[in-house]
Amino acid sequence: MGRRKARETAFKVLYQVDLVEADPLEAYQHLLDESDLKQDRDKAFCQSLIEGCIAHMGDIDRLISAHARDWNIERMPVIDRNIMRMALYELLYEEDSQKAVVIDEAVEIAKKYSDAGASSFINALLDKIDGGESG
Repeated sequence: MGRRKARETAFKVLYQVDLVEADPLEAYQHLLDESDLKQDRDKAFCQSLIEGCIAHMGDIDRLISAHARDWNIERMPVIDRNIMRMALYELLYEEDSQKAVVIDEAVEIAKKYSDAGASSFINALLDKIDGGESG
């Protein structure tokens, strides 16, 4: 459960950064104070997702745009694009990521925070990109 909470916290930070241009470190610290992330490894994983996603966002956004037919990334719901950004960062740049787990976690986060159709869209797009880019 620790990694799920870490992913949710990272998603919330990325959402704030995208939506209101929040400072990532300040948003992370604020959410960390309110979260139940207790283990240092979960906190480190969360911070890695945030920093890595922000560092590689241009490349990740280009991948999303290239694979999302008829969808401009700027027009995608903020929630959905940040879930995909985080999952793609993990799939493409985290050495110990497991494709099925990462995609399942992204789908579960989408079910919790987005609308009904988002989880299917996110699942299909992540599978398509990962299968073609790092598979």
